[in-house]
Amino acid sequence: MSRKALVLFAVMCVVWGIPYLLIKVAVSEITPASLVFLRTGIGAVLLVPVAIARREVRPILPAWRWLIAYTVAELAIPWFLLSSAETKLSSSLSGLLVAAVPLFGALLAWITRSEHQLDGRRLAGLGVGFAGVAVLLGFDISGHDLLAVGEIGVCTVGYAVGPMIISRKLSHLPSVGVVAASLAFAALVYAPVGIIQLGDSHPTARVIASAVTLGVVCTAVAFVLFFALIAEIGPVRATLITYFNPAVALVLGVTILGEPLRIGAVLGFALILAGSYLATRRQPAAVAPPPEARDPVAVEAGPLS
Repeated sequence: MSRKALVLFAVMCVVWGIPYLLIKVAVSEITPASLVFLRTGIGAVLLVPVAIARREVRPILPAWRWLIAYTVAELAIPWFLLSSAETKLSSSLSGLLVAAVPLFGALLAWITRSEHQLDGRRLAGLGVGFAGVAVLLGFDISGHDLLAVGEIGVCTVGYAVGPMIISRKLSHLPSVGVVAASLAFAALVYAPVGIIQLGDSHPTARVIASAVTLGVVCTAVAFVLFFALIAEIGPVRATLITYFNPAVALVLGVTILGEPLRIGAVLGFALILAGSYLATRRQPAAVAPPPEARDPVAVEAGPLS
């Protein structure tokens, strides 16, 4: 990688690793619906003018049905469920559980026949990865947290479905236009409930700063930087940040929020990473086009937590 690419890579590892911490802080005083409204609304306010200036709005209109499907799978449902889950679970544990997204992605790819075989290596990877999830749950989850775990489970499935929709149905469209429209649609959906519930709360400056940072840094700026990273190293290598984001969430949760670091978290995360690598690693092709030739919107680096 060039120096610029290394800097972008390091920044993205952190930028999409800190939302778990910020969400945990924010939901201590405002509802999940209000937080999703604020985050998507701020992101839309910043990115929609950029999309308009770049004339990236009109080309996406014919694909509005798939755009809505992507928004529901990648933003509207996961961001709400993740925020709701973090009212009960620690930010570090939430980040580690979301690390299972590549496992669900590999499973869905096989179910939908985009991957024609589930060989021994991939089966082993799925087994190891889901064993890691079981270790996390066995060491760090009590009975009253099971609903929150279920919310994270639905969230991870959504994060796996979203990139599939992008890759198969929206990859030919301008990336900033797709993201800006998705954020605007989600903000409009959450506006009625989000605004009402926000009016009933009295958030402190710490909570407001967390929500604003989520919208500005972890959403609007993050997408711009991610597209710049793809331009430097291609979408395939850019997806490697997915493996670093949960580790950042773990470190920040332990050091800043004082969340406990248990052996189950370390062991479970290691198993999930190993399983994800085995389950998603492709066999080298004889002749393959350079990854830089692909449209940036065709590959997501993983979930926007």
